Amino acid sequence: MKSFLSILVCAATLAVGAPAQAQSCGSGGGTAVCLAAGGTATNIQLSWTVSGKVTGLEVYRDTDGNPTGRTRIAQLTTSTRSYVDASATSGTPYWYWVKFNTAAGSYNSGAATATRNSSCAATPIQPWVNTNGTWTQTASATASPGTTVGLGPQPVSGGSWSWSGCGTSGSNREQWITPGASCTATATYTNSCGSKSTQLFAITVPGSMRNITSLQMSKEMSPGWNLGNTLEAFDSSRPYAWDGVFRDGSWGNPPVTQQLMNGVKAAGFKFVRMPVSWTQYADANDNIDPRWLAYVAQAIDKARAAGLYVMINMHDNAPWLDELTYAKQASNNARLTKIWTQVATYFKDYDDYLLFAAQNETGWPNYYGQPQAEWLAVHNSYNQTFVNAVRATGGNNAKRHLVVQGYKTNIDVTFDAFVVPSDSVANRLFVEIHFYDPYALTLDGGSPTYTWGSGSTDPEGKWATEAWMDSQFQKMKTKFVDAGIPVVMGEYGAMSKLDYDPDQVWRKYWAQYVTRSAASHGVVPVWWDTGGWTASSRNHLMTVMDRYTGTQVEPEMITTIVNSVK
Repeated sequence: MKSFLSILVCAATLAVGAPAQAQSCGSGGGTAVCLAAGGTATNIQLSWTVSGKVTGLEVYRDTDGNPTGRTRIAQLTTSTRSYVDASATSGTPYWYWVKFNTAAGSYNSGAATATRNSSCAATPIQPWVNTNGTWTQTASATASPGTTVGLGPQPVSGGSWSWSGCGTSGSNREQWITPGASCTATATYTNSCGSKSTQLFAITVPGSMRNITSLQMSKEMSPGWNLGNTLEAFDSSRPYAWDGVFRDGSWGNPPVTQQLMNGVKAAGFKFVRMPVSWTQYADANDNIDPRWLAYVAQAIDKARAAGLYVMINMHDNAPWLDELTYAKQASNNARLTKIWTQVATYFKDYDDYLLFAAQNETGWPNYYGQPQAEWLAVHNSYNQTFVNAVRATGGNNAKRHLVVQGYKTNIDVTFDAFVVPSDSVANRLFVEIHFYDPYALTLDGGSPTYTWGSGSTDPEGKWATEAWMDSQFQKMKTKFVDAGIPVVMGEYGAMSKLDYDPDQVWRKYWAQYVTRSAASHGVVPVWWDTGGWTASSRNHLMTVMDRYTGTQVEPEMITTIVNSVK
């Protein structure tokens, strides 16, 4: 099966009134769709072929070849094979995709490009940046806070310029800026016959905090991937003081490598959640070993070097944190304050691509049945303690984006009983929930349930079907996202059941629907990856990445996840 970016160029032509164009193909789920685009004086005409069975067709458009940020412009019947885009601006190059659904998942044709009024071709822009007094032909640069940077794209004459972003303004071709935070400037060039072309300039200011809300940030983070069973791996047979050798391999996973983080980024993920244990690397007074802090920093740095957002949490197997009683509330919050003060202080100079998350699934080992007011109140106090502790450390933590959890990360209880912590800075909080419904399908390795949804005949698989799932994520949208508080689904996934479903058709359908429903409701989906994958032992795992090589061990599942957020 081809990935989204795999493109086959076919020797085929169109007969829709536009010049003949080469087709650009994509395949998946046993189906191939090949798209061609041609510009005329009044519109852009698309035509495509379908080889195989599709259950839905959509047309997407963007002003560059990167599918991130593209816009859906049409939803069509399965028999449709052409579309006319009359809204295209004359002289602007556009890229198009046909997104098609099959029983196995959601996939895309290759990208086809065309320009309305193609007789007036857009003029290519050459990007030039001046740092430290030297001009370099590049579209990106790194600058220290307070440093002046020059942006001087070419051509130097024959048209007009307009700018936006990074403090740019006006119509001068050269722009001189002094960014205090990382930013992106957009230069638009209109040539003498009216065609427009654009160029992005990415300026990085290390260690800076952007003027961006958590809701805005959330739109850059989907989909996410979990570095599960690694930095939080716990080995009760080895007390902390044994010899200071860290145990992230004790659950079968190797230390984090740059190769792995690069592979995660190349697969299409934008965000890595790193579950971390802290108290098992602390002494009896909760003083965290500085070597462990440095070790966690190495993993974060590798993910950041790959261009990924990172979230670290407190993922301890700490029974004291699960004692949600008024009797333990004060002492537990004191311990939380001490732990998060140390962690936040160590990382306070990191930029805002690093997020902190207060807890994990606090309450699961001890509290079942209808939540009691006492448990909920203590749990909510943990979130407030976390926010207070991080903000008090100053530096970039005064504005860092923080993640607070619903009780047990359960959607229903979070909707009913979550209290948003007070914060000294506005619009810098996320809420976290997890999703593993229905349990028989996702987590129960002893269950024969492998089908799911309205088409399942298994009673266990017919629970938590499509409409119910949509309603769950709608609760999060209504209570939080619509109020400006984004939601991160910090864990979700379904284990492979190769003995029942060797092609994983139903598992991929579940993953596709959950991912798409969450993303469409403003929830950031973060796949739980257990690691521990081997070629001979793939069953009952949620692993999609090889921890040793950074390669994709479930490329079709990854394609399903990545495409479902577009």
